[in-house]
Amino acid sequence: MSGTDDAPAERPRVFGTADSVYVRIVRLTLIEKGVDHELVPVDPFAPEGVPPAYRARHPFGRIPAFEHDGFRLFEAGAIARYVDEAFKGPALLPEGVKARARANQIISIADSYAYRPMVWGVYVERVEKPAQGEPSDEARLAAALAEADVCLAALAALMEGGPFLAGPRLSLADLHLAPMISYFQQAPEGAARLAAHPGLAQWWARMSARPSLRQLGLCAG
Repeated sequence: MSGTDDAPAERPRVFGTADSVYVRIVRLTLIEKGVDHELVPVDPFAPEGVPPAYRARHPFGRIPAFEHDGFRLFEAGAIARYVDEAFKGPALLPEGVKARARANQIISIADSYAYRPMVWGVYVERVEKPAQGEPSDEARLAAALAEADVCLAALAALMEGGPFLAGPRLSLADLHLAPMISYFQQAPEGAARLAAHPGLAQWWARMSARPSLRQLGLCAG
């Protein structure tokens, strides 16, 4: 599924914060497609809350939201798939039915099982809280690491030795998981668990060297 030849030229807008995993997923997709875009700051965790006008873009008050040529979307997965199909550039989902299903399965695993333990359970507890002078919740951290172990094992098995998560070429699956791993591996326990899966560790080294990830400050260190 390659991009169309007649996509409107209006610069897309992404609404959210630069450090959000799901905003990063959308922005990585845009960058990999070679699409210039604008990040419009919206912080759902601001003391005053979500701006009331933003609810017209996202009735649930989450980020990101997206607009292109008057067309509005919310939910990162839907936005990323739209970007892949609406713009020229390398296709970011495999052509084969089975390979495409595998990519979508990995995206679902990342959303349903990896995001919360890896980011909120491991990164926040081990990295962000101590940086703010708060104690880590060790019980929560241990539970999150156990969940992360299951996710990493499943992902490593699904890779089947490929250079990318869903086959020989970069896909939306890679761009979906990468921002989560970027946070997860900043915790010593996360880095150790990633290293225990050589295929995933090599995948992350490859991903973190990509210009798109470096542009957004997602690196291996």
